[in-house]
Amino acid sequence: MTTRVVAVDIGGTHARFAIASIANDGNIMFGEPATLNTKDHGSFQLAWEAFQTIQGGTLPDAVAMSVAGPVNGEVIKFTNNPWIIRPALIEEKLGAARHSIVNDFAAVGHAIARAKEADFLHLAGPDVSLPVSGTLTIVGPGTGLGVGHLYRDGTGYYHVQATEGGHIDYASLDAIEDAILSRLRKRHTRVSVERVVAGPAIVDIYATLAAIEHKPVYEKSDLEIWSSGIDGSDSLAAAAVDRFCLSLGSVAGDLALAQGGTGVVIAGGLGYRIRDTILRSGFAGRFTAKGRFAALMTSLPVKLITHPQPGLFGATAAFAREHLNR
Repeated sequence: MTTRVVAVDIGGTHARFAIASIANDGNIMFGEPATLNTKDHGSFQLAWEAFQTIQGGTLPDAVAMSVAGPVNGEVIKFTNNPWIIRPALIEEKLGAARHSIVNDFAAVGHAIARAKEADFLHLAGPDVSLPVSGTLTIVGPGTGLGVGHLYRDGTGYYHVQATEGGHIDYASLDAIEDAILSRLRKRHTRVSVERVVAGPAIVDIYATLAAIEHKPVYEKSDLEIWSSGIDGSDSLAAAAVDRFCLSLGSVAGDLALAQGGTGVVIAGGLGYRIRDTILRSGFAGRFTAKGRFAALMTSLPVKLITHPQPGLFGATAAFAREHLNR
């Protein structure tokens, strides 16, 4: 028997919806996803109703949800958008008899656990498959910085743990990062890694490099800087993207050390967008530059998950595990 579920992946900028079908063997298939901008809808329910309209007015009575923020408590608040969700009201408001809610990086963990070898791109370390036992560190730069880990025991059992590791303290490693940190400290009492290793951070990195070069800082959005940096049309923006990759390497390595990682997976749309830059940058060097543990870090495979919708896939996999034992 196939079970149909509304899969939802809510981040800071976008809310993605799709109808998922879960087969008896646990195989998951998706209809065409719909991506809505969170700023265009005053609440999650209004975005849900917009998707319902797209689908012709009828939706399955089961919901698999991934959200960018902590999922415990009576009210779910998002870290980087103003929506709130009250789990106790989901059945009443959405007509869903069954639901599951996981943190967005728990969802990515479920996706990684079920993904195929072809869904990963090699970034650094030994070019081998991810280990089937031990802990995989998951790092995902997007509107914020998602962090989690996936433990596998080698027999097929796995456990996903979401964290708020994106909010640990940021540590600068050279004079340029000192300057970035100094700029950020003028606005933030405490600077977390998310302030440097997330999509919006490129604005401060760009402005810092402009100040070092004694160039005027033009008002540009983070999207404009990313675009001109990736395509190379703005050399200052390209330098900012390279600098971002250095910091991403440092943070990913720190998290792998802290979690006892046997491998690392970079996730998120931004990671996929800058994959070629990561490969050309000093990401790998920064990842392994951990002093006495450099040899250990060199032994860890680092991959990028390339599945087109890991949040939707992982949310549905979590639902299948919780409600269907599949």
